[in-house]
Amino acid sequence: MGKISPVSAKYIVHSTIQIEGVVDRPDVIGAIFGQTEGLLGADLELRELQRSGRIGRIEVKTEIRSGKTVGEIIVPSSLDKAETAIVGAALETIQRIGPCNSKVRVEKIEDVRVSKRIFVIERAKELLRELTSNVLPDSQEITDEVAQSVRIMEITEYGKDRLPAGPAVDESEEVIVVEGRADILNLLKHGIKNCIALNGTNVPETIIELGRKKVITLFVDGDRGGDLIIKEVSGTTEIDYVCKAPDGKEVEEITKKEIHKALRGRVAVEQMRMEDTRHPEENGKRFPQRQSATSRTQERTQEAKPTAETKLSVAETKPSTVEPKPTMLSKVQKDAFKQMLEDLIGTRGAYILDQKLNILGKVPTIELASTLKSLKSVFAVIFDGTVTTDIVNIAERTNIRYIVSMNSKVMPGSSKVEILTSTNL
Repeated sequence: MGKISPVSAKYIVHSTIQIEGVVDRPDVIGAIFGQTEGLLGADLELRELQRSGRIGRIEVKTEIRSGKTVGEIIVPSSLDKAETAIVGAALETIQRIGPCNSKVRVEKIEDVRVSKRIFVIERAKELLRELTSNVLPDSQEITDEVAQSVRIMEITEYGKDRLPAGPAVDESEEVIVVEGRADILNLLKHGIKNCIALNGTNVPETIIELGRKKVITLFVDGDRGGDLIIKEVSGTTEIDYVCKAPDGKEVEEITKKEIHKALRGRVAVEQMRMEDTRHPEENGKRFPQRQSATSRTQERTQEAKPTAETKLSVAETKPSTVEPKPTMLSKVQKDAFKQMLEDLIGTRGAYILDQKLNILGKVPTIELASTLKSLKSVFAVIFDGTVTTDIVNIAERTNIRYIVSMNSKVMPGSSKVEILTSTNL
């Protein structure tokens, strides 16, 4: 006798049964075949349909609750949906099973193919995700992988310290010194091959030797660690220029545009060194080559007046416009200037303040002169750097009251603008 299972059926009829008494499963199956016999005609006779395999094995699940029998009838069918619906409706004609009254209710007719189709779709999605992520890389991934391998091949080991470097260090007159291997990879990616890495916090002998022979540009991250590296390297070897990545970014992650912008904005190492605030009198010895003729004249004037180096006095030629600093600066202003100057240490930045000591803006020190020319109503300027004659002249023209900096090449009292350094605060 041919049979089908629920797995091979197209439809499954789910029915519930409630019987007013206690009966066994064979009683239920016998009632199904007996009470539907001759009801639907010879073509839809359940016994013949099961014998030909068009109706599968009828499953009956029952349990007894408080003297009554309840359960479920499952009929798998390979008929079409109309014939399956007719068979399901025929089950509801069963009113007695054995000696007990009963009620059969068809809950649903399940299309097995829909369930299989949903399973197929979900499984296909899962397989496609695995294929895409693990098996088939896209063209961009292939390109990146090949380019990465080429960049790694371009990295060489330079000098006795075997430092990571680009292939053009020897043949270039200028060399860019960065912090690590990842920085070298990023520079090579953007076509810069005359680069070499420190490969640690200590300055290798190879870098010191390069500093004697070539023009060195130190390119560091835009964070506090970069400032510390500038200080250490500049104190150990001869470097000519310094540039930094944008604030908060590392050299290994910046774009080509940011790299070229940073290199174009490099500054001489003298402008980057942090002055020792405890010995400001030594600053003139550190940067003698950058003093202007006016500054040298002022130094000669200072030598004629030995007390000018240690006392902030009023210039004798301008008694009406310049008064002693201690009487002109209130405690609130002094505390505010001191705090802002400490905040700027190592940032190469400048604060521009109004009369109420509100910060109107922050600009890089190298752009300070051009910025002041375009502003009015500026009360004070605080910056991480050295006061020069040019800045003082611009401040006089724009009626700025105070200039606060780490150090000054202009003698205090020689201008109507009051110049304050870290030692004055």
